[in-house]
Amino acid sequence: MKRIWPVVALLVAGCGVQPSGVDDGGEAPTGVAPGVTLYFVDARGELQPQLRETGRLGTVSEALNLLLLGPGGSNLRTEIAPVSTPRVVVTTAPDVIRLLVPLAADEVTPRGIGQIVCTTLGVHVQSGGARDMKVQIRFTQTTPESDVERTCPLIR
Repeated sequence: MKRIWPVVALLVAGCGVQPSGVDDGGEAPTGVAPGVTLYFVDARGELQPQLRETGRLGTVSEALNLLLLGPGGSNLRTEIAPVSTPRVVVTTAPDVIRLLVPLAADEVTPRGIGQIVCTTLGVHVQSGGARDMKVQIRFTQTTPESDVERTCPLIR
């Protein structure tokens, strides 16, 4: 009986860990994706989503590589100049996604910048990321445009 008392004392005392409240984990990912949503420009000059059926969502870098290849045979257009190597380098900080694109600032219109930003944030949010993330596009030549942190009006 003397051996049981220390065990009973430990059980009554507990392990010293205090209960805590529930932590909010944010919004859940949207699920399995049939592909990636790219943003192009329609006849009215507005950004429009286009599902590119790839069988999976993929990464931001992969989506931007597809975006730089153009809208394919759709009735949409791009306002991003053609590039020979559509490689985009993506780095993520807590509040901003930084993109190093193979373009000079004058090779992209403001709507073209919107295409890049909305495609980036679309993949980020669909992957379970925060909707309030910003995007910074760094061009091949240093310009004040490379310092701007942007959002997509179509993703809220």
